[in-house]
Amino acid sequence: MNILLFTLVLLLGAYMAGLAGSLTGLGGGVVIIPLLTLGFHVDIRYAIGAALVASIATSSGSASAYVKEGITNVRLGMFLEIATTAGAVLGAILAIYTPVNLVAILFGVMLIFSAAMTLRKKHEDALQEGSQLSYALKLNSSYPCKEGVVAYKLKNVGGGFSIMTLAGVLSGLLGIGSGALKVLAMDTAMRVPFRVSTTTSNFMVGVTAAASAVVYLQRGYIDPGIAFPVIIGVLAGAFTGSKLLMRINVKSLKVIFSIAITLIAINMIYNGIHHKF
Repeated sequence: MNILLFTLVLLLGAYMAGLAGSLTGLGGGVVIIPLLTLGFHVDIRYAIGAALVASIATSSGSASAYVKEGITNVRLGMFLEIATTAGAVLGAILAIYTPVNLVAILFGVMLIFSAAMTLRKKHEDALQEGSQLSYALKLNSSYPCKEGVVAYKLKNVGGGFSIMTLAGVLSGLLGIGSGALKVLAMDTAMRVPFRVSTTTSNFMVGVTAAASAVVYLQRGYIDPGIAFPVIIGVLAGAFTGSKLLMRINVKSLKVIFSIAITLIAINMIYNGIHHKF
């Protein structure tokens, strides 16, 4: 395959990844990395580097809109980014020295977990009483909705911070936003309303990915010939997905996409176990 054809096919694949990731909330990285490794036989570290750069671009583009609307809890996001950024740097360093087959197996396991988290029931109720730490750090806030402004309080801040550290490690190690873990930390542990947790997670993804990308860049694992078409394709797909979000049945799409992601995950695990990377 010549360079032009490779770029065009990668651009199309990245567009579909961004579209699917935007509609399901899983992010484009869960498709980009298998596409590059299984489809184009690219070294998984270069695939992770491209996915991290794409995450920075998509997060920077979409997060600003949610911040402007007042849904994102910026103070909470900045606090939790301490954990995710530290974890991301550690994860990126670990990725350099971890065998690629083990990275592929871990990636597959994380895909299955992300697919399961996508289908679970979301928490929307706002707590009226928070923990002492949430008051001390001024993390409680409010967000606008159709019914007006909803105030909410947070609990188990320490537990959420710990899960975020793990999310950062996995983000740096596997090159995905670990949005499922971030939403788990905020939605389940800290009881943040789902609308706020998803937008705040999106706000955090770019910073977490940037911390990891620096390590990959220093090690030479970010190839412009791969990263550039991935960024363009994912951005275009995410933009299209945001326009289609209100017009299609997202619940059915999430079920189909989760099944497809699970099959890809099994393939990644199988190839990792048999040292095919």
